[in-house]
This record gives sequence, C-alpha cells and structure tokens, in this order.
Amino acid sequence: MTQQTFIITGASFGMLAIILGAFGAHALKKLLSEDQLKSFETGVKYQMYHAIVLLLLGFFHNFSTTVMYLCFTIGIILFSFSIYGLVISDAKEKKLKFLGPITPIGGLLFVVGWLLIILQAI
Repeated sequence: MTQQTFIITGASFGMLAIILGAFGAHALKKLLSEDQLKSFETGVKYQMYHAIVLLLLGFFHNFSTTVMYLCFTIGIILFSFSIYGLVISDAKEKKLKFLGPITPIGGLLFVVGWLLIILQAI
C-alpha cells in the first residue's frame, strides 16, 4: 500500500467522523436516548482517534506500517460502524443484534494495531 492510501484513508475516516458527530449531535439527538447517543459518540471518538493514527502511519510509511494500517482500518469499520448500526437500528426498534459480536473484534484489531506500534518502537 502506498503512503497516499494511508493518508487518504485516515483523512476520509476523520472527515466522516466529523460529519457523523455533527449528525449525532443534531439530527439524532431527538431520536436517540441518552445512552444510545453516548454509544454513538463512542463510535465517533474511536473512529477519529484511529483516523489520526492512520494519518501518522501515512507520514511515516514503511512496510511494517501496512499491517497496522489494516488493523486500524478494519477496526474502525468493525468497531465504529457496528456501533452506529446497533444504535440506529435500536432507535428504530429493529435492533440488528448480529452486529453486537462484531464490535469487540474491531476493538481487538485496535489493540493489535497499538501493540504493533509498540513492537515497532522496540
């Protein structure tokens, strides 16, 4: 993967986090319970944190960062987007329960990505 791919992916997820955060704060505020809104915000925060990491990996691109890139990118998709799906489907009273087990897999990929950064530094 190229340095450009890392940076475009990170910037895209960052931009989307801003859009989804604003959408949650304004449009969904009336539809979601307080707990649902907090869960949605957690998805947005984790998405933004890892979008920033993807940008940094892009600026320091080398072969070993590709696995980190994959961990964080797939982690965002599985973690944050499963939370969005769970919250919105719950608010519509048609909860997509199959998404529940997907969220921790995304979280585990985040942990592996961070561990790889630690190992790279050592």
